[in-house]
Formats: sequence, C-alpha cells, structure tokens
Amino acid sequence: MDGLAEIFTNVWEQGFLGIGITEIIVSLVIFLAGAIGRAFFVGRVLKWLENLTANTDSEVDDVLLESLKKPLGYIPITVALYFITLYLPLSGVADTFATNLVKAMIAFTIFSALANSIAPIFQIFTSSAVLTKSMTMWLERAARIIIWIIGLGIILDIFGIQIGPLVAGLGLFSVAVALGAQDLFKNLISGILIITERRFNIGDIINVPNQAMGTVEHIGFRSTLIRQFDTSLISIPNYVFSDSSIIN
Repeated sequence: MDGLAEIFTNVWEQGFLGIGITEIIVSLVIFLAGAIGRAFFVGRVLKWLENLTANTDSEVDDVLLESLKKPLGYIPITVALYFITLYLPLSGVADTFATNLVKAMIAFTIFSALANSIAPIFQIFTSSAVLTKSMTMWLERAARIIIWIIGLGIILDIFGIQIGPLVAGLGLFSVAVALGAQDLFKNLISGILIITERRFNIGDIINVPNQAMGTVEHIGFRSTLIRQFDTSLISIPNYVFSDSSIIN
C-alpha cells in the first residue's frame, strides 16, 4: 500500500509535462472565473453602458458600443490567462509560449476592437453626406482589411515569425497571381472608378446597353448587382461599365 500511495503522490505531483494536478485544477478554476467574469462584464457592465448611451441623442455611440461588445468580452479571458501564466511553474519554452500567448490575446483584442469600430465611424461620414453609401462600403472594407493585416503581422512577430521573408514570398506569389487574374484586377479598378467618379450609386436606376436595366443594389469589388424590373437579379462585371455608355 505504501508503494501505491507513493505512485499516486508521484503522479499527482508530476501531472502533465511537470505541472502537478493541483496546479492544473487551480488553473481551470482561474479560467472558469474568467469565463464567469466575462459573462458578468457583458451582462452587467455593458448593459449599464447601453443604458447610458440610450439616453443620448446620437445613435453613433449605440452602434459603437454594440460593435465593441464582443472585443471587450475578451478582456476577462485575457486577464485569466495572464494569472494562469503567473501561477503555473513554467520555465523555458513553455513560459515563453504562455507569455507570447497572453501578448497575442491582448493584440487580438485591440485590433478586433479597432476593426469593429470601423463601421460606426464611417456611418458618421455617410450620415453627414461627406461620402456616398457605396464609397463608405468600399472604404470600410479596405480599412478593416488593413487593420487585420497589421494585427496579424504584430501577432506573428510576437511568436517570433519573421515577416520579411513572408512578405517577400507573398510578393512573388502575388506576381504569379496577377498574371492569371488580370480580369479580376480590371474589374477592381473599374469598380474604384465607378465609386470615385460617382457614375451611379446604390439605389439609382440605370440602363446598361445590351446588359440590363434596373436598380443598383450592390457595388462590389468584382461586379455590380442590378435588380431588374421583373425582380430578377443580375450580376454585371465592373469592367463593362467602363466600356459602355451608362444611362442613369
């Protein structure tokens, strides 16, 4: 029996990768506390902020708070992971990885909040008639993509992944893709010209000779959707608009 007790004690102390079962249980309790804290934060604190913004005249703060609700919910989980890294007896590669994981979670939370706040920010420009709806949509997508590219670069750098060689490889890859995707870039450039020249906007009724006539529903990166008068939806490549005389 003494031998069995010694084996049980040894297994309990060694646990997994040198981390005792006691430390694992406490870490799970800390993570569970973070999850409960997230539920409390989202359910109580953000609800209180919603009540405050509901009393204001502007709707922008309501939309901004709604878009930030999910990124702000990551904060308690990140704090829980930080306390777990402090508690566990980590060393060497495991300690470095745990620390980098917390840093990556912080970076992800920040850039997630920035990306989600893009929509209400551009909503201000749309409501003030500074930008058209289609221009706002394009700029919003481009800004969100740029933010996530920067955020991904920072997260990769945290884990020690060199971005320089990766960018160089992507450059060669993009050249190969460009040679086989000329139509895609032609449509993209034509779409940008449509937006900047304001030849038509979402909601306009246009006539594209030998193509379609109807209401513009969506101006995308590659094509434009037009709802014809028989309610059918037709997708027209953007380069067609640069080669045709459009009646708006």
